[in-house]
Amino acid sequence: MLEVLGVESGRICGCLSRSLGLLATVAPYELAAWLAERLLGVKVSAMGVWRVTQRLGQAAASYSEALSQYHADSRSKGASVENAPPVVVLGVDACFLGMQVRSQRRRRTGPEKLPALPPVEQGQFRDVKTGVVLLPQERVEISPGRHSLVRRFLVTCLGDADDIFRHMYARLREQGWAGAPGTVFVIVGDGAEWIWNRASMFVRRCEILDFWHALEHAWEFAHLRYGAASAQADRWVHDLAEKLRAGKVDQVIEELKRLRPKTPESRESLQALIRYYSENATRMRYDEYLRLGYGIGSGAVESAHKQVVHARMRQAGMRWSEAGARHLLALRLLLLNHNWELLDRLPMGSMA
Repeated sequence: MLEVLGVESGRICGCLSRSLGLLATVAPYELAAWLAERLLGVKVSAMGVWRVTQRLGQAAASYSEALSQYHADSRSKGASVENAPPVVVLGVDACFLGMQVRSQRRRRTGPEKLPALPPVEQGQFRDVKTGVVLLPQERVEISPGRHSLVRRFLVTCLGDADDIFRHMYARLREQGWAGAPGTVFVIVGDGAEWIWNRASMFVRRCEILDFWHALEHAWEFAHLRYGAASAQADRWVHDLAEKLRAGKVDQVIEELKRLRPKTPESRESLQALIRYYSENATRMRYDEYLRLGYGIGSGAVESAHKQVVHARMRQAGMRWSEAGARHLLALRLLLLNHNWELLDRLPMGSMA
């Protein structure tokens, strides 16, 4: 009977385990243990909370991976595309996560505390890639110039570019939004080649270079030419932004080519700006994107990064094992996608 209920002798299980896991998904393990005693009346160590969270996260991560593998199989059956929307917006981005410098978890062998970890050197970081899936008609203006999303779907992974697009495709098939002949997929990115190289998996697509990233490159040149705190730099970038927003990217490129900067640094920056705009000109028809309601910024995915990764996993001094990062990312996805109840139906794995 205990096996059927998923209860193991000597282990925290059931509703209590999910409550502890929820606390650890939003707060560091020691704080989660303190909150458990104050809010739930349960005295548990930080290590006890960690163990419960790892078991829940392992179950969530295994489910997510199995779902992606299922939808990657062309023989599998996705949701009906009968009610697929005409437009789906996809945003993808990456950030770094500090990783532990040891391959195995350290254990104390006596009463003395373990020595401090060595400093994290360059290379002890991993890419966390995050994607957001949304419908443009579900973006509402809450105040002049400010928008909010009624609904969105988040995906994330500690892996390469192929993994995040595989997870995004699984989410699209699960919603019945992939494979519809009339659906256009709008991919918003910051110009990274790994995004555009994989956007080709969507036949009917529109690629958009994030407007604010386009301006960041212009600011770099303006600061070199006019000075970092120059009002002239502000006016120049403002004028350029208005032209880009109006869809005059070709005119902007021609005007940039006629400039004659005086210093080698500014000349080099100008050439990089011209090259960047020329390579992405077909992704900078901002007037058309605004008219169609697609949006021109990657704020949705950058906000998702902060909520999925930064808020919990990039606090001061935090470093993660690969398994620990994958497990917590899986749990944060369940929470932010409002799907925490899924854990009620997943078997919890056993950990040593």
